[in-house]
Amino acid sequence: MDYYQGTVTEYLRADRSVFINTECLIQIKPGKEAPKGSSWYCDAIAVDFRAKTIFLCEASYSESQQTQIKRIKEWNDHWMEICDALANKNYNNLPSEWQVRPWLFVPGKYLKRLLEGLESIRHTQELNLVPRITILEMVQPWEYCNYDRQGAKQELKPVSIPQKWRE
Repeated sequence: MDYYQGTVTEYLRADRSVFINTECLIQIKPGKEAPKGSSWYCDAIAVDFRAKTIFLCEASYSESQQTQIKRIKEWNDHWMEICDALANKNYNNLPSEWQVRPWLFVPGKYLKRLLEGLESIRHTQELNLVPRITILEMVQPWEYCNYDRQGAKQELKPVSIPQKWRE
């Protein structure tokens, strides 16, 4: 875990209706050791009881954003299996009727690269998932109320993020 994952985790935890499991294994094939390409360690899974949504949170401050883009491509290729694995009683045992979304955290100055990468995936295949994107500048502790995450400065969220990916 890098230092920004901790900052993101604290941001998520500030909403008391959200529960976090960091470095959580998502495994779509059974077994003690899942075959390569069928399991991923997610920076954090955030379960939002208010929104009845399960967020697969990934934070990256990489300039290229290639890791985020590759992860989304892999998840998109296996999206239904991932949702099933999250609900599997032998693994995560999360509610199967809840919405599942990736939540990507990226520095504002690299947002364009991430958006271009997501668009390139959409041009080659249907996007089965609806990511939420938040810039890392919004998760700084002084940018939101630390006991309920209310008052987060929404003006920090760039308008270049498509509306359905902002919420």
